[in-house]
Amino acid sequence: MNISGILLVDKPEGPTSHDIVNEVRKKLGIRRVGHAGTLDPFASGLLILGIGNGTRILEYLMNHSKVYQVRMRLGIITDTFDITGKVVEQRSVDCSADQILSTVRSFVGTYTQVPPAYSARKYKGEKLYELARQGKIIRLPPKQVTIYRIDGVVIDKDDVCFTAEVSAGTYIRSLCMDIGYALGCGATTLKLRRVSIGPFNVDQAVAISKVDQKEISDHMIDLSKVLQMPKIYVKDCGYQRMINGTTLRVQDVESFEEFPKNSLVQVIYKDQLVGIARTQRTSNFVRTLIKLGRNEPLLKPTKVLKEN
Repeated sequence: MNISGILLVDKPEGPTSHDIVNEVRKKLGIRRVGHAGTLDPFASGLLILGIGNGTRILEYLMNHSKVYQVRMRLGIITDTFDITGKVVEQRSVDCSADQILSTVRSFVGTYTQVPPAYSARKYKGEKLYELARQGKIIRLPPKQVTIYRIDGVVIDKDDVCFTAEVSAGTYIRSLCMDIGYALGCGATTLKLRRVSIGPFNVDQAVAISKVDQKEISDHMIDLSKVLQMPKIYVKDCGYQRMINGTTLRVQDVESFEEFPKNSLVQVIYKDQLVGIARTQRTSNFVRTLIKLGRNEPLLKPTKVLKEN
């Protein structure tokens, strides 16, 4: 099957992100399927899949902020930082609702976070949770993450629910652990659901187990409508230069949106995304070059999307 696009999937609890990829491969009968932004098996929610040439642009979707709905339990510490793990410590919870609320909200901002040893992140080609199950605990170095907002906090005895918007690379399980440590009682994640990634929302997603090949195709998003980069529309000659990986010049361009120098742009030909390029001029300067009739270099291809 000769198709390309982006598919938004609502992953249930249980399967891995790779399990979802395999299910889509089987239903479409193609191998070129990948995902952007792994979800751990116990988590549910939005997973972005690239199909065909869609796999080639997944890297540009990795740095979006993400929104999660979270339920954590105070007083329990597990080895996985979530309720699926082994309980290693239990403590009494002697915190008032006001203390819990203020502590949760205090994490809004940038702080240094230690990734959990049990996660889908890879170390030397192997997932950390697979290594951990073999007794090989890999401690990754701490990294700076940003919590943009935490709202909708609801306290139900020892359970705390909230919605958090976070930077790419943030581990909610580590956030819950850190909140628990700050309160002095520890905490573990009970439920985790990703509801959005950048402009994409789980309400737009499909449940893979309930759709067939045609429905998957119907729900795919065209590649020209996915990326948040300026667009440059090219002529036939510009298309030929692009697919050959050679520098595009001013006269190769039909029209363009505003863009700065040394930035990534989408190259569009006949309403289709044909690649990503880096600009060598600003859009304002290009207008000057057009007026002066100067056919100078404009775009250097960085990724070419050839036919499947």
